[in-house]
Amino acid sequence: MPTFEELRDERLKKLQALKDAGIDPYPAFTSARTMLGAIVAGFDALEKNQNDLTVAGRIRAARFHGKAAFFDLEDESGRIQLFANADDTGQFEFLKETIDIGDILEVQGNAYLSKRGEKSIRVSAWRFLAKSISPLPSEWFGLQDKEERFRKRYLDLLMNEDVKQRFLVRSKIVTAIRRFFDERGFVEMETPTLQPLYGGGFARPFITHHNELKHDFYLRISDEMYLKRLIVGGFEKVYEITKVFRNEGVDFDHNPEFTMFEAQIAYEDYRYGMDIIEELFETVALKVLGTTDVNFKEHAISVKRPWKRYKLVEAIKAFTSIDPLKWKTLDEAKKAIGGCDVNKFVSREIGSEASNAVKAGLKKEKLAELAKMKTLGEMTAFLFEEAVEEKLIQPTIIYDYPVEVSPLAKKCDDPRFTQRFEFFAFGSEIGNNYSELNDPLDLKQRFIDEKKKSEAGFEEAHQTDYDYLEAIEHGFPPTCGLGIGIDRMTMLLSGAPSIKEVILFPLMKPKGD
Repeated sequence: MPTFEELRDERLKKLQALKDAGIDPYPAFTSARTMLGAIVAGFDALEKNQNDLTVAGRIRAARFHGKAAFFDLEDESGRIQLFANADDTGQFEFLKETIDIGDILEVQGNAYLSKRGEKSIRVSAWRFLAKSISPLPSEWFGLQDKEERFRKRYLDLLMNEDVKQRFLVRSKIVTAIRRFFDERGFVEMETPTLQPLYGGGFARPFITHHNELKHDFYLRISDEMYLKRLIVGGFEKVYEITKVFRNEGVDFDHNPEFTMFEAQIAYEDYRYGMDIIEELFETVALKVLGTTDVNFKEHAISVKRPWKRYKLVEAIKAFTSIDPLKWKTLDEAKKAIGGCDVNKFVSREIGSEASNAVKAGLKKEKLAELAKMKTLGEMTAFLFEEAVEEKLIQPTIIYDYPVEVSPLAKKCDDPRFTQRFEFFAFGSEIGNNYSELNDPLDLKQRFIDEKKKSEAGFEEAHQTDYDYLEAIEHGFPPTCGLGIGIDRMTMLLSGAPSIKEVILFPLMKPKGD
């Protein structure tokens, strides 16, 4: 079997033969053409009338039989067989000598039903539009390595129809989201990607330096803080679909660059947000898929309204039997979560007993993180994330988060908690939302508390944004904020098991690094 380099060398010889014959293998234009899908759909009428057709596409298969040749031609709309022979096709022998699978051709001919009853085009003339130098993988064989698939997404799309269809679904999802909000009077906006101060989430940023301004800027981790400024400026329903960047780990549902939908709605609260999120998912699923039922790995999931809703502390109690509302002290909370004296465990004063006593199913390495926490609210949120989140397979709304982990959300009647909700499916968070904190004095104190966390070593603490504080001092109406991870929403609706499967070009370590 010839090597890749031998096949490439052979194609280079064919390329030279084309040039020697005065043929441009890479012309700059294509004649007006008919899409192959339209030809297949209207084939009977085209065959009857013997219309002259011009088509273009990529050769996906070739079969030679003496003075006849059959090719499969493919464009975005479909595939059709080409029939060429020495009697009808100009330069037939030259075609046979120079063509390869992967070449892109323009063909003239007529609709023709082959002897085997296959819809075909009988070729009268042809020309190269692009000569393929590197051979395609043999169908799917040879491109099975996942890393190669992601690095060479162009081949992944060519060789795997399921991959191509998944990205068509993604495009339709984004279109359906826009239509949903546009029809409800929302206005799409654009906010800065480079920001002098990052905010709107808990994440480490990417930092870049502006040479002219001699100042470091950040790639946004969220567009939330700027959309809220637009509410102050008089807009009442705004949204943005944009790339955001978080300098964090990579796993099945995290990529450092991802797509976020963010909206701000004046004169509404988080109850409105819960309802519209459920309506959005149901509407988009019906529009794009024609059903509200999807399969994700081994799970059958329904996004049909209504979804299950739990207060965060209720969810913890339901899934772990631990009741955070009964905690009185930090040590009591740590022992309830860790099943042991966490401080002694971290200092190695006790050993394997922790592995048998972890009440919520936490991994032992997480106990060190727990030991550093200073508030009951942080530990409540930690327990939920580590012991409950992965169990939320069906779409579920979790609301009323501790104030310590929700610096931008308005407080509930119980001041320990905020009007914040997140929604989950397949064990992952898909979006974060809340009634916006519009009291500038309360927010200033929250920023002070976040600063203390930052000084204590919490790298993802929210930054103090004085410009934003000044903005809301001019009057910020009651507002509901919505956030949706488009990539995870696509994972859910397309059944993709990894976020890399729904991002065309996921971030990869440079090859050979």
